Amino acid sequence: MGYDVIVVGARIAGAATALLLARHGFRVLAVDRAAFPSDTLSSHQIQPPGVERLARWGLLDQLAGAPPAHRVRFDTRGAVLEGAFPAGAAIHSPRRTVLDHALVEAARTAGAEVRERWRVEELLWEGGRVAGVRGSSPGGQHRVERAPLVVGADGKRSFVARAVGARTYRQRPPRSFACYTYWADVPVTAGELHQREGIAAAVFPTNDDLTMVYLSAPLTGFDAFRAAPEANYLAALDRCGDLGARVRAGTRAERLRTTPDLPNHFRQAHGPGWCLVGDAGVTMDPVTAQGIANALRDAEGLAGAIAAGIGGVRPLAAALAAHQRDRDRALRPMYDLTLRLATYHSGPGERLLLRALAERRRPAEIERLFGTFAGMSPVDDFFNAGTALRLLGMGGLLRLVGERLAAVAAGRLCTSLPGR
Repeated sequence: MGYDVIVVGARIAGAATALLLARHGFRVLAVDRAAFPSDTLSSHQIQPPGVERLARWGLLDQLAGAPPAHRVRFDTRGAVLEGAFPAGAAIHSPRRTVLDHALVEAARTAGAEVRERWRVEELLWEGGRVAGVRGSSPGGQHRVERAPLVVGADGKRSFVARAVGARTYRQRPPRSFACYTYWADVPVTAGELHQREGIAAAVFPTNDDLTMVYLSAPLTGFDAFRAAPEANYLAALDRCGDLGARVRAGTRAERLRTTPDLPNHFRQAHGPGWCLVGDAGVTMDPVTAQGIANALRDAEGLAGAIAAGIGGVRPLAAALAAHQRDRDRALRPMYDLTLRLATYHSGPGERLLLRALAERRRPAEIERLFGTFAGMSPVDDFFNAGTALRLLGMGGLLRLVGERLAAVAAGRLCTSLPGR
């Protein structure tokens, strides 16, 4: 049997792409070396734009075991903000054993063939184009499968991206390490985000009446952290108000998962006979927890581009090029904000703005801030001079501008010093 599209990788981005292409009527094969349900490292959070897509695709009910968080408490140095998301939206934080399996089964139901525990070993090339894959099952049976388009949905260390030589750009060195585990008897009434100098923590309800408690910090401290990870994890939570005490009063349900493998880059998203989706195309630090929503968004955009190209609405190469431009335009502002937050250092201007929000108790402005962090509105719609003027007044705005100019001047001075 021939296929229209082969998708390499069947977790969120790959399964969603296979699902949507199958619903378009294409013959789709999705392969993954894992078996489902199975776990993988994750920030867990599905931001509201991702939740909306899952609802539109008819899959949200399958995540009911992970209670939605309609409100968030943001506890940062000198300010505590609590509020809702715009339009009554919510964050869901399901375990990946649940989310990935739901998407895989939905792809199957839509008509895609999903082949588990199947490893791609080689891309097939014909006439300078990717024309299929060669892979094997655990028993060692080798098979060749052909399709005019192969989609790499195989994550930040994508085999497909390496095999086709996809160009990397906007690359920045890893800035963080992250760790998390699950706790019983640590109830939460809202999602929690904690920020202290040098650390960030997130607390959200997940499946099986457990609470996921996530910590990230600068990569420079990773060697010291891993010398005693559990003790250092708890010590960091102790810095976040009463979070450490609440966690210590609960019961750790599973082992601590830790990773320093958090790269930041964009990749060329398409070429002759191939394209990339999800983390294979864009990877960013999980401090803003955008990965799952980005994967769902990218899958939807890519599936639409493939449908237009294979369906003859426009040339496939042109459709894929337009999708890459749309992807980059949509993700660049959040990518830049994420890199800034991954310094784990808030400047005086940011602290001034957050204190003003906390002191003046403006629910609509807090809602706008949370909507920005959740990817519901463009970053520049909140972080601009108009917001600063409303919250700080003219005197505060001028002070903020002065601090920014001083910081820029100091940075220029440092770069001009000998040895820089």
